[in-house]
Amino acid sequence: MDRLLSVQQAAEWLGTTVRFPRRLIEERRITFVKVGRHVRIPESALREYIAAHTVEPCRPRLLRGVA
Repeated sequence: MDRLLSVQQAAEWLGTTVRFPRRLIEERRITFVKVGRHVRIPESALREYIAAHTVEPCRPRLLRGVA
């Protein structure tokens, strides 16, 4: 079973304010679980979000005509 994090814990995990994970939840951009009136975010959902939004560096292009 995946560990469920509170919104505060998710914000700390991401290194952001609480507002950011709350916005992700409101916009349904991340998986979350409702436990009664509490909202919890699985760690795997945070890992998937980070993986999906990771930008790989570009390979440097070789310049023609440069000696």
